Amino acid sequence: MAWVEKKLIVDAIAFQRADLDFYGLTYEECSKAVHVLHSGKVYVGPDAIAFLLGRRGNWVLGFIVRASGLLGRFGYKWVAGHRNSWLIKLATRIIERSL
Repeated sequence: MAWVEKKLIVDAIAFQRADLDFYGLTYEECSKAVHVLHSGKVYVGPDAIAFLLGRRGNWVLGFIVRASGLLGRFGYKWVAGHRNSWLIKLATRIIERSL
């Protein structure tokens, strides 16, 4: 969330500490993908990332994520499943420095 919070004010809550019942979410859902709740709508996984990118002014990248369809969903799941790998950690550092 650090890259989002550089340009947006967000109320980020770790799902492990959130009242998931209040939001109509389950622990299992939240452990598999990021969820963004905005104006009564829930964005999940790559849709959540695309929404956040658009809100922070990265319209082109948000469009690419949204338009990539199945490839984007596969990529999101792969990254989520490997988030603790050295490759993803390195990519995260590069992205954070460039934004």
